[in-house]
Amino acid sequence: MKNYLSLVKFSHTIFAMPFAMVGFFVGTSVAGGSISWQKFLLVVLCMVFARSAAMAFNRWLDRDIDAANPRTKVREIPAGVISPNAALAFVILNCVLFILCTWFINPLCFWLSPVALLVVLGYSYTKRFTWLCHVVLGLGLSLAPVGAYLAVTGHFDWIPVLYSGAVLLWVAGFDVIYALQDEDFDRSQQLYSMPSFFGKRGALRISEWMHLGTALFMVLAARHLVSAAPQTGWLLWTGTGVFLVLLAYQHFLVKPNDLSRVNLAFFTTNGIASLLFGSFVVVDLLT
Repeated sequence: MKNYLSLVKFSHTIFAMPFAMVGFFVGTSVAGGSISWQKFLLVVLCMVFARSAAMAFNRWLDRDIDAANPRTKVREIPAGVISPNAALAFVILNCVLFILCTWFINPLCFWLSPVALLVVLGYSYTKRFTWLCHVVLGLGLSLAPVGAYLAVTGHFDWIPVLYSGAVLLWVAGFDVIYALQDEDFDRSQQLYSMPSFFGKRGALRISEWMHLGTALFMVLAARHLVSAAPQTGWLLWTGTGVFLVLLAYQHFLVKPNDLSRVNLAFFTTNGIASLLFGSFVVVDLLT
């Protein structure tokens, strides 16, 4: 179990999970009903199963690439800790469990479940033909707030869509920062990424613009949420402000000639930002 949790980097679930919780509780608040803890559990399970399937599939598909990269050759599949067949079986199991959970949520989520899997699994192929792969990764995680909202209400709305836009650009931007570590390797293997295509400085500038877009979406979403849920106020804006400050902070940590703090920017800063934002907003919606 420990090896499989490491394979999918289970701790990284913290990136998108708080936004799924925001989508869920926004849906509950806007719909005006009581909290369905059964649906809450199903949403959490959907997040876990979809992300586990996506990460394991990425590791399975990239096993030869990972084996050739000094930074990633210690990962479970190239290191021989988990066999390729076992990893693929793990992917299939998580896909089946994800679809099964959507069946118990509502028909719309069930019929959209293959689309969600197509996006989150399809990302793994994109680095082979486009430097927009970071945006596709962001798109996969951006399904979290919309999916959770649909689980509660059964229909689309601007608030979760705006938060999805924020997640898309946020994730794409910090994935560009993370990819700086593999610029030379990606170029040597003819793999596509923004750092290998635009260079470190150009990629960091694009990441900055993406995160400016994130800030715009976050502010717009907060304004719509205040209108739809009048009980929200200073906690929502405090959570949004903290998130954006930490978003800006990571760009002070990473420089084109100094990548020593990439992991601090990628893992710690973004994880804390998402967790604090989600906590502030959910508390505001429930009080």
